[in-house]
Amino acid sequence: MINQTKLLIGTVGLALLVGCGDKEATVTALTENAGSEPAVAAEASRPMAEVSQARLDNAAEQPEQWLTYGGSYDETRHSTLTKVNRDTLPELGIGWVYDMKKPRGVEATPIVVDGVMYVTGSWSVVYALDARTGEEIWVYDPEVSGEDAAKGCCDVVNRGLAVYEGKVFVGVFDGRLEALDAKTGDVIWSNVTVDQSKPYTITGAPRVIKDKVIIGNGGAELGVRGYVTAYDTDTGDLVWRFYTVPNPNKEPDGAISDEIFAKLANETWGDTGAWTTDGGGGTVWDAIVYDHVNDQVLLGVGNGSPWNAAIRDPEGNGDNLFLSSILAVDADTGAYKWHYQTTPRDMWDYTATQPMLLADLPLGVDGAPRRVVMQAPKNGFFYVLDAASGELLSADAFTDMTWATGIDENGRPIEVPGARSLDEDFVVLPGPTGAHNWHPMSYNPDTGLVYIPTNVWPLVYSHPDPDDPIKSNWNIGYREDAGWPLEIPAGGIEGLREMGGGSLLAWDPVKGEARWAVPFPVPFNGGTLSTSSGLIFQANKAGELVAYDAETGERVWAHGLVGGPGAAPMTYEVDGEQYVTILSGWGSTIAMVYGVVFEEAVAAETGRVITFKIGGDGVLPKPLENGIARTPKSDPIGNEALHTEGLKLFAGNCQWCHGAFAISSGVLPDLRWSAMTSSDAAWDTVVRDGALSARGMVGVGDRLTKEETDAIRAYVVKQAWDAVARGEATAPAAPSVSAN
Repeated sequence: MINQTKLLIGTVGLALLVGCGDKEATVTALTENAGSEPAVAAEASRPMAEVSQARLDNAAEQPEQWLTYGGSYDETRHSTLTKVNRDTLPELGIGWVYDMKKPRGVEATPIVVDGVMYVTGSWSVVYALDARTGEEIWVYDPEVSGEDAAKGCCDVVNRGLAVYEGKVFVGVFDGRLEALDAKTGDVIWSNVTVDQSKPYTITGAPRVIKDKVIIGNGGAELGVRGYVTAYDTDTGDLVWRFYTVPNPNKEPDGAISDEIFAKLANETWGDTGAWTTDGGGGTVWDAIVYDHVNDQVLLGVGNGSPWNAAIRDPEGNGDNLFLSSILAVDADTGAYKWHYQTTPRDMWDYTATQPMLLADLPLGVDGAPRRVVMQAPKNGFFYVLDAASGELLSADAFTDMTWATGIDENGRPIEVPGARSLDEDFVVLPGPTGAHNWHPMSYNPDTGLVYIPTNVWPLVYSHPDPDDPIKSNWNIGYREDAGWPLEIPAGGIEGLREMGGGSLLAWDPVKGEARWAVPFPVPFNGGTLSTSSGLIFQANKAGELVAYDAETGERVWAHGLVGGPGAAPMTYEVDGEQYVTILSGWGSTIAMVYGVVFEEAVAAETGRVITFKIGGDGVLPKPLENGIARTPKSDPIGNEALHTEGLKLFAGNCQWCHGAFAISSGVLPDLRWSAMTSSDAAWDTVVRDGALSARGMVGVGDRLTKEETDAIRAYVVKQAWDAVARGEATAPAAPSVSAN
């Protein structure tokens, strides 16, 4: 736990974070090499992804496979495989490594079916690999455009796919849902599931339930309305759709959600405010869990759009259903069953989209088993609900927080008044990266513990100045430069790093308390895998895959990786040999926005599938070097007033990709050292005219004036020279290029 006084004093200047038509397929087929061992999928007569509903229902009884995103419908990410154990860990080494086709962040959990691995990488590219050797079977590239990358909050990532009856289902970043032939990678059907004129994206994994494939979407940070849709797995026809916030006119949509909105949810929203034009948010961008016992789908609903409830819905104090809620709907029809709202009238980006898991806990009469759903969402409380009814059984803080002091008898948070009123700037903890984000947690029924990757990172929240309107490509309704200092003094970067961190937390959901915790110096470490051999596997931002003792948290094994892993490990078995796989790359929210937390910038590594096995003697490729010369490319520009204006505009328009304070971790160019800062002409060609749109750097000349983009350039150049003054960069050896 962190010292609150230190937090409140030290967070001055810390408001740098947030959150965190079909195309022709590009398919690469397997080429067999003479003399190599035959790939399992090279046997043309062998069916692939033959996953029936019965197999999905009983996935936990097939530990040698990994048939669904969370390992089974309960999504506990616990494997009963035990050949990798305390005795064999010393022999665990690299079995094989597969280099993906593109760089950027990778967040997926692979699916393994009958010796074939299906996995997604950045830009929604799908790979089919031999699970024994990593040999490529086919690759499908949906060819997402660079322009579409600008619609994403948190990199061009994808968390996974689903398989069913010979098909592979993937949600594409630009809003498509596609069914691929599992044997060839060819597109069977493709649906555009969103209005592509709006900033919708898909980064989450679809789920298959009884001949239906279910998908949500993201984009609330930029202004959209959330919903979840079920499609027929064979035809792609729409089966049902459930909207998570009302129609802006509170009129029926012709969707299954109409009835509950008329009965319950419409009245929790006013009739005016930004939600009526910006969609209201509520996107289901990650958690979709099938409770097969109660035949219902549990949806984790996201934040409001804009975040600031005073702007989103200024008329009153309605709860704004179903923002930040766990929502249960009928699996066949999508009809509403129950909901629990974790953060009523959310205004801090406290999504409830974080992973959920189902289990039987001794919480019934006289300690009898009771089926529950558990979630550790962004707001910092660990929730245990009755799965059948949604009744709140417990809610306990698993981290320090400044926004609330507990949960009242009605199941509502007891808020600290200043956190909502913002009569003065307020340091909110957890910040919008959340006490726990998308990184999967796991549950071990033997220990009774849930293993959670946690984050510590606060944010200064401040209402916008009505006389100085926000000009931002994000839709949050707060001053995005709140608390940002114009100059970071010597030692300031180190001070900022000390304000954040994370941990691997072992949580007892029955007692509502932590058993143990392993701290980390930076947030956004990877998801977890639990095994019956008493091990917990997790990758961290130091570039390691680590095994911990599930009872004590003792670190019992580690192996270096290449890149910055954030995905969760998984395990499977082929021909009696157990494998452990983790994806690693360089990207995602923490690496794009929060470059300040890393001591050294890292080169943009390609995504990799790294697989371990007992007796593995493979080697990892040597990490790429970031060879960027840390030298300003222009003389200083402008004065304090121009720099202050540039800071505000950079915070609102540039930090989400190029890093807060213009400090990049290396995923995308560090603008301080970019040649395009050398002159107005070079800067305008890229920033205003979009010369690099194909790479995702769309031009902003249609919404920012020439004076405003000049101010951003002046701020970036100042940040370069300030780094020189702090001894973090070198001045040009030769006369610098004229600022004009």
